[in-house]
Amino acid sequence: MIKVRLDFSDFWPGFPKTNNFFYHLLRERFDVQLCDCPDFLIFSDLGQHVHRVHNCVKIHFEVESFAPNFKVCDYSFTCRQMDDPRNFRMPIYVLRDPRTLLKDNEDLAQTLAAKTRFCSFLASYANKKTRVRNEFFHKLCKYKKVDSGGRALNNLGYVVPPGVAAKQEWLKPYKFNLAFENASAPDYTTEKIVDAMQARVMPIYWGNPGVAREFNPKSFLNYFDFPDDEALIEKIIELDQNDAKYMEYMRQPYFHNNQPNEFFSRERLLDQFEKIFTTPITPVSARPYRLQIGRWIPVRKNRPRNPF
Repeated sequence: MIKVRLDFSDFWPGFPKTNNFFYHLLRERFDVQLCDCPDFLIFSDLGQHVHRVHNCVKIHFEVESFAPNFKVCDYSFTCRQMDDPRNFRMPIYVLRDPRTLLKDNEDLAQTLAAKTRFCSFLASYANKKTRVRNEFFHKLCKYKKVDSGGRALNNLGYVVPPGVAAKQEWLKPYKFNLAFENASAPDYTTEKIVDAMQARVMPIYWGNPGVAREFNPKSFLNYFDFPDDEALIEKIIELDQNDAKYMEYMRQPYFHNNQPNEFFSRERLLDQFEKIFTTPITPVSARPYRLQIGRWIPVRKNRPRNPF
């Protein structure tokens, strides 16, 4: 097995370095050694930019729709499909277990009986950038109250605790979930639609116009299939008032042919990491740059070294 000196930085608070998706994935093929002075660093956007003090090959995991910045990273895993070998498409929903989305001999009557509430919504913020989902939320509330359990547009008097398990438990009693992304952009599909599917709640989706290539469009309501908000709301009302039509959607597999899409392939991801780990490069952090007035220059944590 290839020995890989690795570290993580700038993930969420309390991020467990020995119990996360990347660590478990990489150990399937590589001899992973966590260390403070790594040859490879996987970093995200959720911390205090600790990646700046590292002088090694940097791999950026982008959770939002932003394009990679190859001035600060050597490789990127993003939601974007790009004609650049340094970038690799990995939607954030890949962190979820695809087996939980497979449908096989499910008790649909029991699923329907558990649906005691109308529609859920969970988001952290509401501003001008989220105008589409804000307006749709208020329009749908004119038919029935949409329960908002996040900090955005909260109308429950409490906030759903953080974490996947808490979100799943909260979603289960609802028939529908407003799975609207923070923005609409090609390839930008996050965990929102998958979390609703895992809880067996019908997603009302807005975000990636091409989402139907990744998930079976007969299993959810896609905003882009309707001419306007009113037409979509009319469809929601129809399904809410007709259990038989609602269950036609719920019978459908979430994946095409009930098989996880290509982005869940662990072999695909491991092949990309193997290319990264075995391709000699001069890391961007080790390349010379001009000193700019006012630019913050970190004290490097480690010097570049040849990992081969």
